[in-house]
Amino acid sequence: MSFNVRLGEIKDMQAVFNLITELAVFEKEPDAVDISVADLVQDGFSEHPKFKVFVAEQEQIIIGIALFYERFSTWKGRTIHLEDLIVTKSKQKIGAGKALYAAVLKYAHAHDFNRVAWEVIDWNTNAIDFYKSTGATYLNDWSVIQMNKENLAKFIQEN
Repeated sequence: MSFNVRLGEIKDMQAVFNLITELAVFEKEPDAVDISVADLVQDGFSEHPKFKVFVAEQEQIIIGIALFYERFSTWKGRTIHLEDLIVTKSKQKIGAGKALYAAVLKYAHAHDFNRVAWEVIDWNTNAIDFYKSTGATYLNDWSVIQMNKENLAKFIQEN
């Protein structure tokens, strides 16, 4: 089974959205996706795109994605955040996930970024083991903290 990895295009955003939704279901958050295909098009392909995405394609069908964006670390400078890496369930184990991961790391290296970071859910031991096997550091003593839109509005209103 051969596939190719390339930068995503506007025409791919429905498939990207479908894979984001598939990942949300896998992570037991099926109703958590609040964005739309139109948001992906607008935010990914405007004059100042907010993300880039590599897609894995097999027989002209998108089977996986790696969506990432630039951010800044006060310790490391320019970094990349890998937001989502997913291969559709029926196409896992053919090497597409590793190829997408490698594409992001090669992009970071070629563009002189100082770090690539991402989150992984703690029960996804297959992913954790894979990342560790590539030389990535698993920071199990750090916790992710988030403020959702509703709580943000509440905080602003109260303060």
